[in-house]
Amino acid sequence: MKNTKNSNSTNNKLIKINEDFKSQNFIYIKKLKNAFIVVLIILSLLTARLAYLQFIRGADLKERAYKQQSINQIISPKRGSIYASTGQILATSASVDTITINPTKIKDSKDNDKTKILKEKVAKAFSDIFGLDYEEILKKVYSEAELETIIKKVEKNKVDELRAWMKENKIYVGINIDEDSKRYYPYGSVLSHVIGACGTDNQGLSGIEYEWKSVLSGTPGKIVSAQSARQQEIPNAEETYIAAENGSDLTLTIDFNVQKIVEKYLKQAIDNSNVENGGSCIVMNPKTGDILAMATYPDYDLNNPLSPNEHLAKTYNSLSAEEKNSAIYKMWSNKSVSELYEPGSVFKLITSSIALEENITGTDIYHDFYCSLVEKVDDTSIRCWASTPHHYQTLTNALENSCNPAFIQLGQRIGTQTLYKYYRSFGFFDKTNIDLPGEAPSLFIAEEKVLPVERASMSFGQAFSITPLQMITAISAIANDGILMKPRIVKSVTNVDTGAITTINTEEVRQVISAETASKVKNMMQSVVEFGTAGKGAVTGYTIGAKTGTSEDLSAKGDEDRYIASYVAISPIEDTQVVLLLTLYNPPKGNHHGGTLAGPVVSQMLTEILPYLGIASDEEIQEDVDLITVPNITNKTIAEAEKILKEKGFTTKITTSNDKNSTVVIEQVPKPGVALSNGSIIMLYDQDTRTSTTVPDLLGKSKYTSTMELKNANLNISIDGSGTAVSQDPPKGSIVDAGTVVKVFFK
Repeated sequence: MKNTKNSNSTNNKLIKINEDFKSQNFIYIKKLKNAFIVVLIILSLLTARLAYLQFIRGADLKERAYKQQSINQIISPKRGSIYASTGQILATSASVDTITINPTKIKDSKDNDKTKILKEKVAKAFSDIFGLDYEEILKKVYSEAELETIIKKVEKNKVDELRAWMKENKIYVGINIDEDSKRYYPYGSVLSHVIGACGTDNQGLSGIEYEWKSVLSGTPGKIVSAQSARQQEIPNAEETYIAAENGSDLTLTIDFNVQKIVEKYLKQAIDNSNVENGGSCIVMNPKTGDILAMATYPDYDLNNPLSPNEHLAKTYNSLSAEEKNSAIYKMWSNKSVSELYEPGSVFKLITSSIALEENITGTDIYHDFYCSLVEKVDDTSIRCWASTPHHYQTLTNALENSCNPAFIQLGQRIGTQTLYKYYRSFGFFDKTNIDLPGEAPSLFIAEEKVLPVERASMSFGQAFSITPLQMITAISAIANDGILMKPRIVKSVTNVDTGAITTINTEEVRQVISAETASKVKNMMQSVVEFGTAGKGAVTGYTIGAKTGTSEDLSAKGDEDRYIASYVAISPIEDTQVVLLLTLYNPPKGNHHGGTLAGPVVSQMLTEILPYLGIASDEEIQEDVDLITVPNITNKTIAEAEKILKEKGFTTKITTSNDKNSTVVIEQVPKPGVALSNGSIIMLYDQDTRTSTTVPDLLGKSKYTSTMELKNANLNISIDGSGTAVSQDPPKGSIVDAGTVVKVFFK
């Protein structure tokens, strides 16, 4: 019993567990499982991140790493120079330096106070050496930027001063001196409106500098090398060098000496005559289209293109900021190319050319036109400029007198359709496409809208607007036997790296009128100088053809008393080498006519230009001519006589209708033994009958004109002296045998 009791007592002490049994190992397994899941998630995220960086941002990160690990040093190309055709350097680039700083590197790593002193010291040095504002520089020195520009285009002496200061103060980090270039114009304002200028970044602002910027500027190069994480260059690392392609040089068609002559007299005319809005002048070689000179005055200093010139400076400070910018751009404007004007009576040469080419009239048809001072077109009365009527006139007379009614009548005969056909052919409806910026398009009334009044105005150079360049290009076509040439301002391009030269070829546009018509117009132009309104443009010893112009100024805004005076000249008449157009804007009211104001200026210019270009004067031509003695050809057949005389260089004229091979010469004029120039006329007779002619009036005429007038009258000339004709023997009006030698005395 006792044992049983103990047994029950033991059982009663047992505790019943209602929860499931969990081993400690199971707990560890669960934690491990959770950790594995976390690791798996992290690995998945890392894999996704790596995939994102590798495949999505890989290229970008690679490029950024390359940039961080490499140094790219830009090599600036040298801008090409600009030369005149005569060799003078008109624009070039001088070596200068740009000063920059790395603000964060200008410091003392251990002492903030010393850093402050150092920064102030650097700012003070920049201020003293370069004349800069101290406070502005101090802000840059304290900047958080990686790079700050202190000053550009520094001359060598200032850079040397900075280097000496850096050495003295033992500052070698944070201040950078980088090689650069500065545009420099050795002749200041010469040819300013053609060359144009560059800004501080060496980019063209106007003129040739702007139009040819892609050729002049070149292509930058660079040096690529490796650097460490501390941004320091790694020694002996692989380096890539890409050379810069320097800009090419340009050679212009401009003759520097002709340009200087033109600018001298243009400035003198405008200043002395108080021409309000300045002027322009172009000199062109009609055979090639080459621009030998192109000037606008007032000019400006190419080395300081953003500063107002002397004329603009008078009002510049009173202008608003916007007005100042507009005024500077206006100062840069090339009047010859970019500004329109009504050419006025100079354009009568075009109307004359059209009429002659179309056989509508001739040069010397008696009573061809009539001027009563007023020509009525529809209900509009248009006056002639003259104060007394010109009455009956030939075309030559009308051009000499610059008679508006005569040209109104001529324009009516020609008709609008034919006028516009030739305007198009002369190039007035198109830009010339000269290699300069800002060429203005012409303004013409649409052909179908031209009324008789507009046509009348056009016939004498009004009711439309063109540029001076278009006008001289058209006149040059007349001077060039009717062939229109494209104006050329750039002659060649030179690659300075290879030495290769590319020539800009001359370009023939089209034949506008025949050589015969052109010759007639040129002879009429000479007559305008000798007998008409253009007499003040004459040049002693040279044959000059010209036409004057006086037109209303389109910019006058309703002021009818403001004009443009112009004068176009060609020389010599035969084999013309030079065409010159002078235009003066808003001259004084009392002296605004092209003939009286512009004519003397053109004479001054050509008096220097023609000898400089080596164009022989009448005196030189005569001196160079070897006189030929007239042989005795009487008692020879006419055929034999002609052969002998032509071999000698003479021109023969025969009045007989008999057989030349059997008919004998019984008389000749001039007689044997007379010394004459090449081309002189020998009259041959087979009987005693003579052909007579009237001796023309040669007084006041040039050698060339005298020679041509006598030749047209079947007479020969003997020249004594130089200049213009002061006497002649036989006198004017004498009836003499054809072939007679007229002795003319010149002085």
